[in-house]
Amino acid sequence: MIRVLITHTRGSTPREAGAEMLVTDSATTGTIGGGQLEYMAIDRARQMLARGELTARMNVPLGPEIGQCCGGRVELELTRTDALPGQPDLPQVMIFGAGHVGRALSRALSLLPLRPILIDQRAPEIARSPGETRLTPLPEAEIRHAPFGTSHIILTHDHALDFLLAAEALRRMDAPYIGMIGSATKLAQFRRYARAQGLETDRLTCPIGAGFSHDKRPEIIAAFTAAELIGRLTQTTSSFEKYSCDS
Repeated sequence: MIRVLITHTRGSTPREAGAEMLVTDSATTGTIGGGQLEYMAIDRARQMLARGELTARMNVPLGPEIGQCCGGRVELELTRTDALPGQPDLPQVMIFGAGHVGRALSRALSLLPLRPILIDQRAPEIARSPGETRLTPLPEAEIRHAPFGTSHIILTHDHALDFLLAAEALRRMDAPYIGMIGSATKLAQFRRYARAQGLETDRLTCPIGAGFSHDKRPEIIAAFTAAELIGRLTQTTSSFEKYSCDS
């Protein structure tokens, strides 16, 4: 198989340096941005496979000459490899509460470059939940032992448990996003609770997915929360500062 790696970019490009894909004679994994750029890279990679070439480079202008309108330039490195590299670690998101919104959020986040984990104390709710799940009597312990940079979204069936988990999450200074389902009244109550424990609440987003719509259907809340979360996680990521194009 051939590993196609973006080594340098200039101007507007569909993906950032470091993006990669794998190409075999019948399939591809990953993406360097789609469109004519990706088609050309796949074609060149399969030429390498047919000819037994080990390495190649491409310098592609993303302009009218190849039918793309980004206007930038991408340099690619193509390397033959016999081993499929491990998938990069995805940012982990712990979702506390496997109710309607929690399950909808787990499904929504599974479509993004994230690793959502749905956590609950109730076996029947976990049993009907999608994706990766954890059944635990001590969900707060999951926050304490979470990997560095884990985000936490709290929407359990119990306000007291929500408060306990939100406070635990706020003690993790490495959490890029901490969200709690609720209302202005619930947030005011939590702030009093947090102050009593010496915690600042500026890093807490509550309610989650707010400001987009008044629609309270679980799937709608999940969609807006997913957008809010990925926006927060990519605020300083160069790959989301570039323009994107399809062709």
